[in-house]
Amino acid sequence: MDEVIQVTQWLSSITPRKKAKLFFFTTHADAPSPMVGSNDVDTHEETQLPLATTVALHNFKNIGEFLKKKVNTFSCYNVIENEITKTDYEYLRFYSACKYLDVVPPFLDLEKISAIQNKFEMTDEERDYRLLLDSADLVLEKVCDSLKPAGVSQMWTALRKDRNLIRGVKTIDIIGFFVDPNPTGIKECLFFFIVRFLQKADKINRVNTNRLERLIAQCDESSSCEEGKTIDFIIDSLRFYPTELYPFGFCLIMCVIEGRDGAMQEIEKTMEISRHLGMITHTEKNPTKETIELVKKELMKPKYQFYSSFTCWFMSHGDSNSMVLADGETIEREWFLTSFPDISTFQLKPKVFFMVSCRGANKFSLKGDEFEGQSATCDYYDIGSALIRNRMLDITDSVRDISYVQPMMDTLVAYSTILDHLSGRANTHGFIYVDRACVLMSENISRGRSLTEILEHLSQDLHGILQETMDEDRIVYKQACHYDSFFRKTLKLPNTRHPKEDVHSAPQ
Repeated sequence: MDEVIQVTQWLSSITPRKKAKLFFFTTHADAPSPMVGSNDVDTHEETQLPLATTVALHNFKNIGEFLKKKVNTFSCYNVIENEITKTDYEYLRFYSACKYLDVVPPFLDLEKISAIQNKFEMTDEERDYRLLLDSADLVLEKVCDSLKPAGVSQMWTALRKDRNLIRGVKTIDIIGFFVDPNPTGIKECLFFFIVRFLQKADKINRVNTNRLERLIAQCDESSSCEEGKTIDFIIDSLRFYPTELYPFGFCLIMCVIEGRDGAMQEIEKTMEISRHLGMITHTEKNPTKETIELVKKELMKPKYQFYSSFTCWFMSHGDSNSMVLADGETIEREWFLTSFPDISTFQLKPKVFFMVSCRGANKFSLKGDEFEGQSATCDYYDIGSALIRNRMLDITDSVRDISYVQPMMDTLVAYSTILDHLSGRANTHGFIYVDRACVLMSENISRGRSLTEILEHLSQDLHGILQETMDEDRIVYKQACHYDSFFRKTLKLPNTRHPKEDVHSAPQ
């Protein structure tokens, strides 16, 4: 059959709603860089004009032409062996979006997709189409699905009132002030236009969604939400880090085995829980400084742009400032923690570090005399809410910026013990912290819990366990863990437990 006819038939089989979503996923806002051809980014007109004209004319012709152009580009594209190009990235995004929406063109060359995945050095696990979908776009799709046409129309009205934001934007004028979003697919086009416009204007990104939340908050709940949804529910969905589909993220396990009984148990536990969470996992036994540098270099590769989160377990001996490596050398804990968050592939994504080692030799010994006469006092200041409101600053959009991000932002560091103290171990099972953390995370998959809730529960659980030193003194003590968070959103555990045996057989 003639290819033109095939493309036409394929487009005619796609519903207007799915066309809008396919366009949205295909015009993803944050393409990886650096890349060959990365200067040839989609123009404002290419990404927003088709949506604007579709909303204004109630006609999907321009979106259809855009999708045809994409298909024709991919059909003529010759995969270059070494260089990763912008078209490679677009091809994978297009394919994953088609797969997700169940509209894969029967004539799409899957061998080219495999060849592109080879260029990205993707493993079998990483060839799952769900990895290629952008989790932030999936969250925005769900927000759109939760709103009625009237709700999106109210968002549009609120946006149009912000004259400083829309001044001089031609596509805004094409749509006009009053919009009828009721025809099938128009609501989606209008919502996706608003989202892409705010992204292009540097008002929102995958972490900063406050400007979008404010538009939604101005909607009338009775007329704007689909059945079973509320304005609060929709806004709350934007306040979690986007980690929608498998894989939940990439997990790096570094464990020094030399001189540490139970270390293999630690590896097994952390591997098992990471797989139950739906993470793709890499393990480095007995890491050295060279190993760490090689891992950092590996994580800079373009394929890691597709991951939604990064988790690292580091288990070894240590003291207040350093961690002991397999060859006896030490590395500064602070150097390790500040070097990984700066990796560009995981920018604006949650990064979690479990630092499991002693941080000194002190112990919280249980001797009754030490507690006599001790008390804790605190001064309380009763400040009325009205007074607080009166003193609040009026922070305008003109003094807000989301473009520049301090590297440690979106990072959480969980320590197995407090500074200068021991981290307890069992002879055969390794660090007790690792054991309890894995148990609690496993128990709370599918319960809607956040990581910080689990860590708070872990702190309570661990501090309730009596431990004993392994030396001749046999001192009974307690351990206190804690975490430092630079998170800007909440990181929830997955809604689905991934069976260990099914991870490698995820649908392609």
